[in-house]
Amino acid sequence: MKVVLFCGGYGMRMRHSDTDVVPKPMQMVGPRPLIWHVMRYYAHFGHREFILCLGYGAHHIKNYFLTYQETMSNDFVIRDGAVELLGSDIADWTITFVDTGVESAIGERLRRARPHLDGDEVFLANYSDVLTDAPLDEMVARRHESGAAASMMVVPPQSSFHCVEMKPGGEIKEITPVAQLPIWENGGYFVLTQEIFDHLPPGGDLVEDACGALAASGRLLGYQHFGFWKPADTFKERAELDAAYHRGDRPWMVWERPAS
Repeated sequence: MKVVLFCGGYGMRMRHSDTDVVPKPMQMVGPRPLIWHVMRYYAHFGHREFILCLGYGAHHIKNYFLTYQETMSNDFVIRDGAVELLGSDIADWTITFVDTGVESAIGERLRRARPHLDGDEVFLANYSDVLTDAPLDEMVARRHESGAAASMMVVPPQSSFHCVEMKPGGEIKEITPVAQLPIWENGGYFVLTQEIFDHLPPGGDLVEDACGALAASGRLLGYQHFGFWKPADTFKERAELDAAYHRGDRPWMVWERPAS
């Protein structure tokens, strides 16, 4: 199953200076960029055909894979001056690099990537800036069993803020942590069918336009995930993931778990 990765946005909330030109998917978590962790997650479940929707900072992403160094995360032997790898990350991956425009909305990026899906009825999509330990096989199966046109992973609210309910006179009636509210957030992992394109206007948005239309007609499934899920939408969030990696707290790296 092909995986469409949206990696062409400016990532303004990720930047920590006006001179930071590295696109968000190329920000580092451990010795590898975010996009590698996302792709490695999908590859673990057997999905190794990727379509990268490029835009801002495309050359950073292209150069990374054109000069990819397997020795960074695999054991190897140097024998008679030659490197012999004892493992490989991306040798069996197929990666298609598609220029989808610097200013394009995510829905438009998906429209421009459509020809590279080769007519596949079902495919996967992701924002390239969120890590999770969700069981992808189950997510795919649930969409199939439901017959829905698309599914999106949803997670409990992540905010540490509080909501305040007030009386008309201004007295505070109740204070509730956002995380305890009976609402769900878009988790950024999608299982889509070709029907999604029936609801994507030129320049449109994947969630607001296409998913909104499918939800209105009862054709959108929400996959509830209570496990690990963390975005890297800001510099702080990316730094937290990097710190977790270095202390060995890596729940999103499901490929490192012992085979059951």
